[in-house]
Amino acid sequence: MAKKQNENIPRDAEVTSDGSRAINKFRVSDAVMMIVLVIICATCVLPFLHLAAKSISGNSAVMAKRVFFWPQDINFDAYVSIFKDGSLVYSFFYSVGVTLLFTVLGMIACTCAAYPLSKKRLKGRTVFTFLLMFPMYFGAGLIPSYLLLNKLHLLDTVWVLILPLIYSPYNMLIMKTYFQSSIPDSLEESAFLDGATNFQILTKIVMPLSKPILATLSLFYAVGRWNAYSDNVYYIRKSETLKMVQYKLYQMVSSASEAQTTSLSEAAAVTSTPEVLQAAAIMFVTIPIICIYPFLQKYFVKGVMIGAVKG
Repeated sequence: MAKKQNENIPRDAEVTSDGSRAINKFRVSDAVMMIVLVIICATCVLPFLHLAAKSISGNSAVMAKRVFFWPQDINFDAYVSIFKDGSLVYSFFYSVGVTLLFTVLGMIACTCAAYPLSKKRLKGRTVFTFLLMFPMYFGAGLIPSYLLLNKLHLLDTVWVLILPLIYSPYNMLIMKTYFQSSIPDSLEESAFLDGATNFQILTKIVMPLSKPILATLSLFYAVGRWNAYSDNVYYIRKSETLKMVQYKLYQMVSSASEAQTTSLSEAAAVTSTPEVLQAAAIMFVTIPIICIYPFLQKYFVKGVMIGAVKG
């Protein structure tokens, strides 16, 4: 048996003491893959480093195009201007609240749809699955959606940023697949014999065993809501207090690009050039996601692999 297993091991690999395989020959294909991965990583990291360096560099150095990946004439005037203005800070905390509420309601809606559809005992499961998955492939479009939200009196309210998107067919499909492939039916059968209800099984058995997929989909919901601004543009037209931070950033970058001015108030005492202020605002909006993602990364990878590949 051991001899047969050894025959399946590639010639350029050997089995270590712990049973893992160690590659003792570096091939050209390995070098090509490493180069490609380095280039892909550089396309993501270098622009971020460039913006970070510009956001804390002096105005003259930035205007002279001398700042690349290392700051020059370090100062934090742009960040001071952002905090003095207050509007971007308010939009930031407002966006945090909207994102948290959106994520919680989205996960509730996704779970309430995915769990019943993952059970064969649900009568009409195929029909319900078709009806819930249909919006994933076909949508009414922007104008019908706008007219519908207008009839529901949701325009220029915080709920227009939350309610229309809390149900995601894609997220529901991933969670449904995870429940079917990772939660044994024997657990639920034994719970039914002990007198547990469907709600008790969901909250006390299924949910504690589904932390990877819950963390993954929560990250999907949170990042999607945090980065979106198109619905803010279409549905929030009157109230400045209802504009999320991404839309405020969009307005700031647009005004700075078109008129070489910023949209900060006079109370901010702006001393930075529009280019530096843009970089600081982008960093101000991006850093929270970067801080949160490492804590959810292991759940993110595990949840996507189990929920999307199996089944």
